[in-house]
Amino acid sequence: MSAPLYGLVLAGGRSTRMGSDKAALRIGARTQLEQAMALLAPRVARAFVSVRADQRTDPLRGRFEQIQDTREDLGPIAGILAAQERHPASAWLVLACDLPLLDAATLDCLLRERAPERLATAFRSSLDGLPEPLCAVYEPASGAALAAYLASGRNCPRKFLSQADVKLIAEPNPRALDNANTPEEYASAMSALGEAPATTRRVTVQYFALLREQAGRSSEALVTSARTPRELYGELAARYPFSLDAALLRVAINSEFGDWSAPLKDGDAVVFIPPVAGG
Repeated sequence: MSAPLYGLVLAGGRSTRMGSDKAALRIGARTQLEQAMALLAPRVARAFVSVRADQRTDPLRGRFEQIQDTREDLGPIAGILAAQERHPASAWLVLACDLPLLDAATLDCLLRERAPERLATAFRSSLDGLPEPLCAVYEPASGAALAAYLASGRNCPRKFLSQADVKLIAEPNPRALDNANTPEEYASAMSALGEAPATTRRVTVQYFALLREQAGRSSEALVTSARTPRELYGELAARYPFSLDAALLRVAINSEFGDWSAPLKDGDAVVFIPPVAGG
């Protein structure tokens, strides 16, 4: 009998190459994390998001049941091991949060081909023939093997699968597992989906007073397709529980008060300023 199948979206990375949180980038009306969870949840008994300790209070990740990394700075393997340690009797369908082209048919193919008697079931990359570790099913028996692999000083899940007892299957959609690790890769994926913005911009945003409390942070760097501060605030209001309408705020761009319809440029620093309380 197969072990119960749980799901894990890996969202604990630092997104250094993207320059902003990959989990929060949008695919249509959803963030990448929301899209991954929407694909995952109907196919597993329980679905979790993998987080670092400093991400536990992030409003986006806070919408979902979490499993916190127990090891620091080890990359995806830390999330997988933390999940296996939390529920060692379960198998895990593991997904990266940065797979904007992942589709339901690809996941259904993986689950049909699942081999519970092996350590894992994974796709064979159409690019290099190696296992794809971040859209794969890890069986309970893989937990001890993966922990031993880490104890030997190695932490690459792809290399682990390359030498383990794994069932490899062909990808039904060769682009479904394309990662979006950089703004250029994200733009390419959006183009493939027919949603590509004309441009993306790197901006920094500062929050004050109530907005800082509701965002759970005082500032952040973002890659955005927003063309104006108004569109940017709309994107952020979809992510954070902002209660203030844009009409109640002032906006500053590069330290000067600006217009909500002013065009944003790459590198802009944007500040949203709520009304001052009291008198």
